[in-house]
Amino acid sequence: MAPDNYPMERTAVPTDSHVLQDADQIAAISKRLKRAHGQMGAVVRMLEEGRSCEDVITQMAAVNKAINTAAFMLISSSLKECIVDPAIDSESMTEKLQRLFLSLA
Repeated sequence: MAPDNYPMERTAVPTDSHVLQDADQIAAISKRLKRAHGQMGAVVRMLEEGRSCEDVITQMAAVNKAINTAAFMLISSSLKECIVDPAIDSESMTEKLQRLFLSLA
């Protein structure tokens, strides 16, 4: 992973794929996932410390919500970029992103 002060390296992707380009959205999604990563560590510690099931499950629900929200943000941002980019077949990309969205349901 590139340090925060260096741009992320982009690799070539097939034309039927999309790589999010919006730096602000990438930063927001990354921040949310980093928070979820920290929450997951807390879940493991809580379990190992013998915390109540209710406390552990509550924290697990927070992790789940953070991850799902990040995924929804990624899909919606990608969809927005794909619709406005004339080089992308927006219909097929929309279908692909819809399938990804439904995979989270």
